[in-house]
Amino acid sequence: MSVFTLFACSQHESSGEITVLRLGHTLDTQHSVHKAMEFLGERLEYYSDGKMTVIIYPGSQLGTEREMIELLQIGSLAMTKVSASPLEGFSPDMKIFSIPYIFKNNDHFWRVLNSELGSELLSGVEDFRLKGLGYYDAGSRSFYSNDRPIQTPSDLKGMKIRVLNSPTAVATVRALGGAATPVSWGELYTALQQGVVDGAENNPPSYHLSRHYEIARYYSLDEHTSVPDVMLCSLPVWEALNSQQQEWLTKAMQDSVQFQRQLWTTSTAESLAQVEAEGVTVIRPDKQPFVDAVKPFHDSFTGTHIGELITQIKAM
Repeated sequence: MSVFTLFACSQHESSGEITVLRLGHTLDTQHSVHKAMEFLGERLEYYSDGKMTVIIYPGSQLGTEREMIELLQIGSLAMTKVSASPLEGFSPDMKIFSIPYIFKNNDHFWRVLNSELGSELLSGVEDFRLKGLGYYDAGSRSFYSNDRPIQTPSDLKGMKIRVLNSPTAVATVRALGGAATPVSWGELYTALQQGVVDGAENNPPSYHLSRHYEIARYYSLDEHTSVPDVMLCSLPVWEALNSQQQEWLTKAMQDSVQFQRQLWTTSTAESLAQVEAEGVTVIRPDKQPFVDAVKPFHDSFTGTHIGELITQIKAM
């Protein structure tokens, strides 16, 4: 029996063979990305006329992002959603998304993702038995903190800030004066509560839905990085699909991306309104001091491949 039959779970019904793809992720079911995954399943059933379907396991039921990536690599899970930052451990060019202030705005960000460069970045994971299906909008990441507001980079000095498990994310916080501390998403609420970290950084919906605002009462919209979420498929599972099935899944993913982008705009505004209603102090700092603070970090890439990518992106 093939890896695909065992783990991506092919099953038979009277109407013929039904291919069931299992998809795990770490997010809350109210998150726009989870809703987009449900839409992906609906569109896949539509395109395949019921011959393909998706079963979703949210909320870290199947493990951490890293653990689910490993399940994909051996074909034990069909799909997962991860942040682009940890993927730099598999495809070094993915670190580009963790470098602060390289995108001018959201339009510029999507212009890059939808370009040939965006496609090349996505295909860079294939050497690691992964197939990049597409990008979801994860907005911009901003700092939130327990005990004091972050108005300028100097406010980060001496603060332990939780970051994604990415060397570039660590370097970004250090460039801004903070002490970067990688902590898994599932353990972050407790880490904030116990003072293991003084703050963290993420987009408004994640800050809200994780209920981190219950402890970290200051949210500073410095918007230092725009790190997309990436939908991955197991390469062994992908290669076990026939060309028609691959086409159906690709089209369903494209529909899901457009659906999620619309949801994201609404959920970001709603999340900010709701945390403010809960008494969170939302700060909209002058971004220029933050931009100036990371210039030496940008300059450190001069003459490297990543430096060339930064130049390419800024020129788009």
